[in-house]
Amino acid sequence: MNRLGFIGASLVLALAILSSTVFVVDQRQFGVVYQLGQIRSVITEPGLNFKMPPPLQNVSYIDKRLLTLDSTDAEPMLTAEKQRVVIDWYVRWRVSEPQEYIRNVGLDERAGALQLTRVVRNAFQQEVNKLTVNELLSTKRDALMNDVRTQVLSAVRSAEKPWGMDVVDVRINRVDYFETITESVYRRMEAERQQVANQLRSTGAAEGEQIRASADRQREVTLANAYREAQKVKGDGDAEAARTYAEAFGKDASFAQFYRSLEAYKSSFANKSDVVVVDPSSEFFKAMRSSNIGNTGK
Repeated sequence: MNRLGFIGASLVLALAILSSTVFVVDQRQFGVVYQLGQIRSVITEPGLNFKMPPPLQNVSYIDKRLLTLDSTDAEPMLTAEKQRVVIDWYVRWRVSEPQEYIRNVGLDERAGALQLTRVVRNAFQQEVNKLTVNELLSTKRDALMNDVRTQVLSAVRSAEKPWGMDVVDVRINRVDYFETITESVYRRMEAERQQVANQLRSTGAAEGEQIRASADRQREVTLANAYREAQKVKGDGDAEAARTYAEAFGKDASFAQFYRSLEAYKSSFANKSDVVVVDPSSEFFKAMRSSNIGNTGK
């Protein structure tokens, strides 16, 4: 029984030692084998590999993919005009030489990101100091990114202490004024827009008054012309009527008298409720009593 237990424990120990000598390198990683704290070898190809069991040899992994480093600080930078601006940027980078990276930067990607952040920010500060805000926002934006990438590559590829990494691209996401400046800029822009709006309102009100005055003047002129034409037509009509009456009355005086009497009767009895008290012997009903009524016009 003791013999079987010893054999089982030996097999378990052998399997444990064997498993500690085998490791797999993923296609997205570098495998770095350490021997007594020193780099023994770097595995760049994916697959199954062997090493000595710990503590004689250990293995660690470094990402070989293209990594993205985003800016995390909001510290302002000074332009050539001494304006304080905040730049959001990002960098695309990868580990190209694992041994140099481990010796001069660190054991993982975080160490490289920290040092790269410092170098990129310093490069941006140096280049931004040479540019105005207008150049930074438009005309020399691409040139700024290229100059920063050149400075960063010069730092990471130093002959004395290479970082073992490659910087593929440097890009700017956003350029904005510092918060305190932004508030003052917004207030100034708001005041300018308000001034323009007030000017447009006053101009519109003046033009509206001018249009209304012109319309009222044209209305008065049109009414006056219409009234003048109406009076002229009425006067011509009255003159023609008077001439016609004169011709008719001139031919027969008794008819003229009779017609005027009828007009007087018509005016006197305009409403059914009117009451007229007249002496029958008065001249008012003379036309009605005349025996020549039926002979008028003859």
